[in-house]
Amino acid sequence: MKRGKRYIEASKVVDSSKSYDVAEAMKAVVDSATAKFDESIEIHVRLGVDSRHADQQVRGVIVLPHGTGKTSKVLVIAKGAKADEAEAAGADYVGGEELINKIKNENWFDFDVCVTTPDMMGMVGRIGKVLGPKGLMPNPKSGTVTMDVTKAVKEIKAGKVEYRLDKTNIIHVAIGKKSFGAEKLTENFNAIFDAILKAKPAAAKGQYVKSVTVASTMGPGVKIAVKA
Repeated sequence: MKRGKRYIEASKVVDSSKSYDVAEAMKAVVDSATAKFDESIEIHVRLGVDSRHADQQVRGVIVLPHGTGKTSKVLVIAKGAKADEAEAAGADYVGGEELINKIKNENWFDFDVCVTTPDMMGMVGRIGKVLGPKGLMPNPKSGTVTMDVTKAVKEIKAGKVEYRLDKTNIIHVAIGKKSFGAEKLTENFNAIFDAILKAKPAAAKGQYVKSVTVASTMGPGVKIAVKA
């Protein structure tokens, strides 16, 4: 694969043969993020589980200590008092069937998270086939199907992230921006990694965490030495 000059220069900051401790890794990833925009920082955690089995799924949510650096647009599908609550909590879009039809008929996806109340799930289910592949389908496990819409909206706005296994048994999750600096990124990493460790399925056998890498949007991956 041909790499650009910036990537090659950034790679000089990182020793690809070395596994760094967390604080060192965060400093290295910040130093190697040299793009002209505020690059996102993401971790990739490879687990020794098999996502094809229901009893080996790893999934959860957590509010990061310093947020993600991104303000998520929140859509709330609700009616009556719950719709009023959602608006008061700061949801970007609030509505019922009209918004479901807008998504279905106009391919409208100007939001990052969809929250709904349990009584509206029948309607939301109609567009599950378009929300699901985009990772936008509300789910009780992620706290996006709830009667407490105020809490859901405020947590998302505060930097709540969802972590879940993909088909290759890797969790990809953003932990902030380059501008956070190494210290805040370290605190965010420790929070999410601790949550992943606590979410270890009882059915998981052998080594749970196979590898952990952190990388900026345009920079090289930095290996992290972890014990788990």
